[in-house]
Amino acid sequence: MLASFPGTDRQRVPPDPDDERRVRLSFDRQGAMRLIGARISKLGPGYCCVELPYRDDLTQQHGYIHAGIVGAIADAAGGYAGFTLFPADASVLTVEYKLNLIAPAIGERLIAEAEIVKPGRTLAITRGEVYAERAGKRTLCAIMQQTLMVMAGTPDR
Repeated sequence: MLASFPGTDRQRVPPDPDDERRVRLSFDRQGAMRLIGARISKLGPGYCCVELPYRDDLTQQHGYIHAGIVGAIADAAGGYAGFTLFPADASVLTVEYKLNLIAPAIGERLIAEAEIVKPGRTLAITRGEVYAERAGKRTLCAIMQQTLMVMAGTPDR
């Protein structure tokens, strides 16, 4: 489970009462997330959890979920954690992320959790963790740090 990150208790200016709907609609437009079967399971100000059921066609040669897939859900969770705090007329774009793979991604599902560390006017920083869940037990398999661009005046379409 993610540690308590300082960014989540900050208030965004201006507030947008439609954040969750806006974020979920944006996520639903991502063909890549739809292709792999990922979904947002939890969402809050500065926080996003993306879940992915295990599928054999997402694995590498050892039967683990491929690192590219692990990175994709970590990136999505971080991007949407940040996006929850962006102005209503902005969209999100990942500038970079760093992923450390620390255990095999094997289990019934993967869970990527991310929270914003530093919201900003132009750039926002997030960090996250990806867990492999097997028989109800979670194993930390990756950690991520990410930089997002706040694309002000460019509504998400």
